[in-house]
Amino acid sequence: MTVREPVPHLSPLPRFAILVDVGYLYAAAGDLLFGISSRRSYRVNAEGLIKALEERAAACMRGELLRVYWFDAARDRVPTIDQRVVAPLPRVKLRLGNLNKHNQQKGVDAQIREDLETLARHGAVTDAILIAGDEDMVPAVEAAQTYGVRIHLWGVEPPYGTNQAERLIWESDTVDVVDAEFVKPYFELDTTREETEETPAAPPIPSPTAVFGGRPPRPVPTPASMRQQVAQTGSVAKLGPSRQQMEEIGEHIAHKWILTRGRDNIRDLLPGKMLPTVIDKELLIEGEKELGYSLRPYKEARDWLREGFWARVYREFEFGVGVSGKEPR
Repeated sequence: MTVREPVPHLSPLPRFAILVDVGYLYAAAGDLLFGISSRRSYRVNAEGLIKALEERAAACMRGELLRVYWFDAARDRVPTIDQRVVAPLPRVKLRLGNLNKHNQQKGVDAQIREDLETLARHGAVTDAILIAGDEDMVPAVEAAQTYGVRIHLWGVEPPYGTNQAERLIWESDTVDVVDAEFVKPYFELDTTREETEETPAAPPIPSPTAVFGGRPPRPVPTPASMRQQVAQTGSVAKLGPSRQQMEEIGEHIAHKWILTRGRDNIRDLLPGKMLPTVIDKELLIEGEKELGYSLRPYKEARDWLREGFWARVYREFEFGVGVSGKEPR
């Protein structure tokens, strides 16, 4: 009689993994603590933060920790100094997506989905803690659950509203939040850097609170940034919002509308390149609310807002071109 060896991945012993969307975690914590989502505005003690997450998980989960999966992005996937600190940490796996020339993260969500599904399929874990906010995670959550894995969704306490997709919350087995007192020791506001257009660009990570529940007014461009604009154009420019600022706001509004109004309703706008008048007016009103002042004197800013909106919509539905037939920025 042949005696079969026990199959390791069918072991009943509980084991869990922690999967962290770093872009979400940093942006949500920065928004909560400082009202700022841009990573260049604060420093993060990633090693201390990871240890704190491990300890919190150990206190509320049964079984042992398999490892922490740390999903971030870097230009050409070349790790930054901070990411090099994370990579050698014990039981931590650094996963890097690409940061393209438009400062957009590519491949991060796909890596999270792939790792979560692989862990579940091979029975490597019985539970998974997912720290993320994007609705794109839902298919991976559902796939992991079909293999018997329980998904525990953790989020960062939002200043107001919510910073996680509603459907992601629905599909998870349990939901929990970490508050300001938890993340505060690991985030420090960087007051040494001037917010001018001369500052090297950093990944424009969307504020989760802005996407899912509104955002505080944005600052008016600094005199230094306007002086640079005058020097470049050779003319006196009106004080107003920058192109990058308006495109980012447009993308946030598009993302929020897709989540709250549904993909089917937004899809009805395609493949048109102009918004219906009623919707365009609503977009401008939303943009002014986020900006904190009227856009009436700034025609170019209104156009940039629309371009940002269309760029997000076209990217969501995997169209190859953006507003007016141009490649999305």
